[in-house]
Amino acid sequence: MDATMKTVIGGELVELPGTIAGIRSALDEDQLRDFDEEIPHVPTAELPAALVRWALAATEADREDEELFDRLARGEDVGAVPTAAGRPGAV
Repeated sequence: MDATMKTVIGGELVELPGTIAGIRSALDEDQLRDFDEEIPHVPTAELPAALVRWALAATEADREDEELFDRLARGEDVGAVPTAAGRPGAV
């Protein structure tokens, strides 16, 4: 079994490919071309984040994020709460 990563998208647990080969196989032709151009030049310290970003590119995660940011831009209450540092009495 190939390695996977897990995340939640649209309220559902989703398994993402956890290898470079798996990520490549999940991308469409345009994404694959961009992936192959970018990945060899990513600094090693930034590689895990870049691979997760590309693994998410084959999902609906971007659309979900865009919808959330649109709601925030309209001033909707999306249930966000301030960090502990932003709450009175929190340490």
